[in-house]
Amino acid sequence: MSRTLFIALFALALSACASSHVITGRPRPPVPVSQVRVYFAPPPSRYEEIALLESNSGAFTYGEQNKMDSVVGKLRAEAAKLGANGVLFQGTQDGYGGSGVSVGAGGGSFGGRHYSGGGVGVSISPRQKFARGVAIYVLNPPPMNDPGPQARPLDPPRN
Repeated sequence: MSRTLFIALFALALSACASSHVITGRPRPPVPVSQVRVYFAPPPSRYEEIALLESNSGAFTYGEQNKMDSVVGKLRAEAAKLGANGVLFQGTQDGYGGSGVSVGAGGGSFGGRHYSGGGVGVSISPRQKFARGVAIYVLNPPPMNDPGPQARPLDPPRN
């Protein structure tokens, strides 16, 4: 019984931070994530659509900037697996959830003995951020050292 519960919880934890895609074009061989740019407007040169992407920040990501970095990073990673060299960012949405406190109490009797109990539950799970994008292959991308006004590499900060 406990092994089944462990497997179910493990599967739930893995699905909490998953990215997904729906193929709409022709995938290519995978590329390094560092080669995938994020475009906030259509790129100036021609491109081919490869897939629709979705990602979430994960159940234990705190802070708006960390959530945004997480979803964009996951979109880039999913696009790289499909051979896309760009993600046309479609937007984000905040999920439901958040903090809460619950209080419960109960009591009863059995065999002439009385018993009672109570409990308090606290949830501090932050709201997740969800993001959508389109994995694209840009036919003539500008050089990586010149992303232009519409694209940025969005590499994680270095400490």
